Amino acid sequence: MRVVLLAALAATASGFSSFTPRNLPSHAVTSSSPSQLSMKLYDWKRRTADESAVNDLETEWTLGSIKPAPGSRKRKQRKGRGISAGQGATCGFGMRGQKARSGRPTRPGFEGGQQPLYRRLPKFTGRPTGPGHQKTEYNLIKLDDINGCEEGSTVSFESLIETGATTKAKLDIHKVVVGREEFTAKGVTVQAHAFTKSAQEAIEGAGGKAVLLSKTTNEVLA
Repeated sequence: MRVVLLAALAATASGFSSFTPRNLPSHAVTSSSPSQLSMKLYDWKRRTADESAVNDLETEWTLGSIKPAPGSRKRKQRKGRGISAGQGATCGFGMRGQKARSGRPTRPGFEGGQQPLYRRLPKFTGRPTGPGHQKTEYNLIKLDDINGCEEGSTVSFESLIETGATTKAKLDIHKVVVGREEFTAKGVTVQAHAFTKSAQEAIEGAGGKAVLLSKTTNEVLA
């Protein structure tokens, strides 16, 4: 009787020792032979690889042979794929709070309540676009548009519109500037709300006059 029990126990033990789970991957099977092991080749495997052929200066690089340096490429971290992924469930954003919600947690420039940088820096009051100043915008009249006027005539924006030398403008005040072409009109009187220094010198150098107009009433200023 004892001999039968011992034989049954030996057969059971040998059966458990030869048991191999079917659901385990191939790399998890414990075996003495290395041929049954299978492992994916990642960048960390390339760090110890022989790269002498790649580093050869005489190698002709093509779109098919170029590849990144060993260890420079890392797998993308897939968040929210279970606790075994390392970033499962909350994906590294914690349990609750403002920074765990969707969207941007704070507005741009917010520094936690302290005085932000854009309020600590001084404001440039001397610039025309700074606080307390208003930038005056003009409709520009180029000297090229006046080249076709007759000698001794009076030129204004309205007269240029009538002759077709210029087009309509959205702004009510006009400023004369130097154009691309040379100013050839002689002895003309130009009326505008503002002149550049070079444009006024060109008009007066040709025997003409630069007459300023009021920005509000369009009357000739003395």
